[in-house]
Amino acid sequence: MPGPIQSIQRAAAILRLLARGSGRLGVVEIAESLELAKGTAHGILRTLAGVGFVEQDRDTGKYQLGAALLHLGSSYLDVNELRSRAINWADALAARSGEAVRIGAPLEGRVLVVHHVFRPDDSPQTLDVGAMLPLHATALGKVLLAYDAALLASWRAAGPEAYTRRTLPPAAVARALAEVRRAGWAAERGEMVPGEAGIAAPIRGHGGIVVGAIGVSGAEDRICEPSGHPKPRLLEQVRDAARAVSRDLVASR
Repeated sequence: MPGPIQSIQRAAAILRLLARGSGRLGVVEIAESLELAKGTAHGILRTLAGVGFVEQDRDTGKYQLGAALLHLGSSYLDVNELRSRAINWADALAARSGEAVRIGAPLEGRVLVVHHVFRPDDSPQTLDVGAMLPLHATALGKVLLAYDAALLASWRAAGPEAYTRRTLPPAAVARALAEVRRAGWAAERGEMVPGEAGIAAPIRGHGGIVVGAIGVSGAEDRICEPSGHPKPRLLEQVRDAARAVSRDLVASR
């Protein structure tokens, strides 16, 4: 097996040093602290600055952690905090509804499934954690699109894909999102997989910002009334779970 890459080890040491410090550090300070040649430290810092992991103050020339690295870290923590706060409520929702439960968060223009509870029966099922779902063809995705203007803009620019004959075209998606904002929940019915349906509601963090969605999914005849509307019992259970997770997230801050 190849050994560790020295330049990456040194870059990681610089990032740890900047994270531990109370203020900005200059090249000489960093080089002396890590016993590096000044030229070596400067080269690594320039590379880290190029990818946004560190930033250099124009007046002093000193370095600090960059916005890209901070965003990467906060995104990781947000997703994991969302999952940890929602696990118990997701388990309870699956038990009450008798359906599979998924929790989703936005990632790279899709829905990342961060937690999945199997339907509580003996039927064969596949774990969806880590799966990337389309925004416009899932109830989870519609919730995320409805409350994130930047996400919606990037989705429009990418051009949505049709998965089934029921997948909504862009104009219909726009109307559906307006209804999501009005009603506070979203539904899907055979839009990604024929015969499958889902209901989802927003999970809100500090300040009321939507940070994820929780929902149930399963066979269309179990999720929906004969009219095609979600069953009121399931809809209320999903909304109750979303409110409960939101309260826990806000209370933890």
